[in-house]
Amino acid sequence: MFTGLIEAVGHVDQVVRTNSGVRLAVRTELAAQLTDGESVSVNGVCLTVAGRMAGIFTADIGPETARVTTLGELQPGHPVNLERALRADGRFGGHFVQGHVDGLGTVRELRAEGDAHWLKVGYSASLAPYLVSKGSVAVEGVSLTVARLDGDHFDVMIIPFTWSHTNLGSLQTGGRVNLECDVVGKYVARAVQLMRT
Repeated sequence: MFTGLIEAVGHVDQVVRTNSGVRLAVRTELAAQLTDGESVSVNGVCLTVAGRMAGIFTADIGPETARVTTLGELQPGHPVNLERALRADGRFGGHFVQGHVDGLGTVRELRAEGDAHWLKVGYSASLAPYLVSKGSVAVEGVSLTVARLDGDHFDVMIIPFTWSHTNLGSLQTGGRVNLECDVVGKYVARAVQLMRT
């Protein structure tokens, strides 16, 4: 379980294609605090630390994860949002983020308003039941609030701190982003669906 409050922005050091998917190496100051087998969110995807060396940790990405998230597109040098799993005795901020990506969104627009930035993200119809105005959504693992909601896109406002302390400032129009809808909304939608059958 994560919160969507990014601890550090790391950079992809190496991407190695293997028979079982991809071995990802990420350079970050957090590497020294991680342990083998620990969960870490990378751009909103829960991965398992497979190994560590000086300033770098490695994780394996299975073929399915590479296909349904943006992790399969990573290249050396790319910035990635990192968050360690929530400790049971830790402070809770953001919202409940599982690290299980629900789908990919497309960056439709980025525009500044003062020191803040608006991000417009297009999404597939399959995610529509799980998105609500003023509800939570994780974009690339970052906990954000849906400020405006339309039939095929939503807008979020990114405050200056988040803009400068995550990789959202490196997004480009037309690029893809990992989306995870609020888990509470998903359970409510599922319960309603079962009641109708």
